[in-house]
Amino acid sequence: MNILVTGGAGFIGSHLVDRLSALGHEVSILDNLSTGKKENVNPRAHFYEMDIADESISQVFEKQNPVMVFHLAAQIDVRKSVEEPLYDARSNIMGTINLLTKSILYGVRKFIFSSSGGVIYGETPEPAKEETPAKPISPYGVAKLAGEGYINCFAEWKALDFTILRYANVYGPRQDPKGEAGVVSIFMGQIAHGEKSILFGDGKLERDYIFIDDVVQANIACIERGSLGTYNIGTGIATSVEILYGKICEVINKQNEKTYLPKRAGELDRNILNIKRAARKLNWKPTINLKEGLLRTYEWFKQQ
Repeated sequence: MNILVTGGAGFIGSHLVDRLSALGHEVSILDNLSTGKKENVNPRAHFYEMDIADESISQVFEKQNPVMVFHLAAQIDVRKSVEEPLYDARSNIMGTINLLTKSILYGVRKFIFSSSGGVIYGETPEPAKEETPAKPISPYGVAKLAGEGYINCFAEWKALDFTILRYANVYGPRQDPKGEAGVVSIFMGQIAHGEKSILFGDGKLERDYIFIDDVVQANIACIERGSLGTYNIGTGIATSVEILYGKICEVINKQNEKTYLPKRAGELDRNILNIKRAARKLNWKPTINLKEGLLRTYEWFKQQ
């Protein structure tokens, strides 16, 4: 099957491309390398260094004729979206609209969108379900929600099949230390090199951390399942920054100096996802616990 992956040189996208290629699919990548890395590009894939908001991406659709699009390319930094909302919107709203338009024009059968449960729901005293009212508090969250809205509109108007995946905080090999979800790689670097670690929110901010392999498997499940649905992809387990820091210290067998600062603009106190719908409809569930995921991540980190 001909498949297009946007953001295929990035953290999540490159792992997805590797899996799709291993399954025998013909994969093309669109990535402007703003955060992705050329060394992440699978040599079996067709790589195009382009911005998803540019009209020139029509060339890729014409040449590769994809029947399925996995849309992962995005401006991913919550704090940058607060500082530069127009920049965020160009990628996360205009880029998504451009891809949807081209998908309809060139006969794509299914559009699979990587959204964010980590920002769309806002604070979640209880694990958020997909029907939990959206309350994003950052431009990044607003843009992701807008992307979902456009997908639903295109599906209604043009009969485009889709699946929307709302991720929790993804971590694992190849992750850059950017954005809040990058705290695993940030802490690993700081602890391994004896540098001081900063814990925001007095270490009490709680998140749902999910390993990259489980996220990739959720995407693969969408090839055959999840038509016209939205699904949370996480673990349903709350882990505070303090506990995460301690577990990373255990994995590395080393502890460094740490300090606490107030949480930053656009950050939440607690965000956890309810994943029961994905278990039922996608026949998917996470299989890698936090300790094992951190061990795998550190094994990769030591080789860098």
